[in-house]
Amino acid sequence: MAVPFEELKVGDRASFSKTVGESDIYLYAGITGDLNPAHVDSQYAARSIFGERVAHGMLSAGFISAVLGTRLPGEGSIYMSQTLRFIAPVKIGDTITATVEVLEKIEAKRRVRLSTVCENQRGQRVIEGEALVMCP
Repeated sequence: MAVPFEELKVGDRASFSKTVGESDIYLYAGITGDLNPAHVDSQYAARSIFGERVAHGMLSAGFISAVLGTRLPGEGSIYMSQTLRFIAPVKIGDTITATVEVLEKIEAKRRVRLSTVCENQRGQRVIEGEALVMCP
């Protein structure tokens, strides 16, 4: 359900959490065509800087989209732009929580600028950025 634009306030927040499983990584790879061996090849990944397979960065970034489209601002929102900084890897079994927070309301265009953050179950940031969303 959407939060009406008129009711949005700077500081409003919403979150979505998901545990990343092996099947999520393979499904994402198949859907996007990103078959980078760092994600899908255990032997290759064991020799990488992470020492094991890691999830695609954009898989976790997709959890931000889930918040925007279902919780804040919610249904009918149009994603206009997103900046992302990938800070730490997401590993199989990590639970990622995407949180968005309203930073600014742009009244004339019914848009909101939001802080976007993803953290793992240890509270470690794995992604940070900002989004611009048009509200219904």
